[in-house]
Amino acid sequence: MTELKLISWNVNGIRAIKHKGFLDWFQREAPDILCLQETKARPEQLDDDLKAPPGYHVYWNYPEKKGYAGVAVYTREPPQEVKYGLEGDTLDTEGRIISAEYGAFILINIYFPNGGMGNKRVPYKMEFYDAFLQYADGLVKNGKKLVICGDINTAHKEIDLARPKENVKNTGFLPEERAWMDKLVAHGYADTFRQFHKEPEQYTYWDMKTGARARNVGWRIDYFFVSENLLPAVKDAFIQPAVQGSDHCPIGLILNI
Repeated sequence: MTELKLISWNVNGIRAIKHKGFLDWFQREAPDILCLQETKARPEQLDDDLKAPPGYHVYWNYPEKKGYAGVAVYTREPPQEVKYGLEGDTLDTEGRIISAEYGAFILINIYFPNGGMGNKRVPYKMEFYDAFLQYADGLVKNGKKLVICGDINTAHKEIDLARPKENVKNTGFLPEERAWMDKLVAHGYADTFRQFHKEPEQYTYWDMKTGARARNVGWRIDYFFVSENLLPAVKDAFIQPAVQGSDHCPIGLILNI
């Protein structure tokens, strides 16, 4: 049996975070798989230490629009297959999904849409949510085990954000967004962090403009979910709120495969 460390982080710009200690953190943590969201870059815009660090295979998905969205997977072991976007669906035109198939599971690194200013993108977000769940369910029905990680952009329950009452009409905590999270769980996907940590005030995102991090006025909107058929392999899940550099912090998952 092998222990695997997986880390996911919305870096809010990989080029910016490089100058905030990212590579030192990466070297210290030495994850088996690192999933990044909101990279805001194409590989050709990056130095080799980000584009091709020693010991890792790297995969990128990014939109035509520069400086926007994007995801990346750094992995010690090369996957058997890598796919980009949602199979058979045209919703992901913004470089939001990479699926990497390993022998024991399929890893899906995903940066879900934000509902936008004035909740304008909420309909697109909900459509994306539903298309993703259909895609994931199809894989599980075919006997696959899933690890789903990334920025889901919704706090599931009141415990998952500092000010729930003030945010019931704001994207990220709308009733329909939270209902979809309920549906995700009902379809057999487990929120790994809550398997180990039931306490409040555990957040992964803080608004930079208001200095919310210093006061821990945050949201837990970044997750590792696993399909129930993989849950026995989950040994730990964690967040790293002390790690700076982005408006999000890294989150992690330990698997014994």
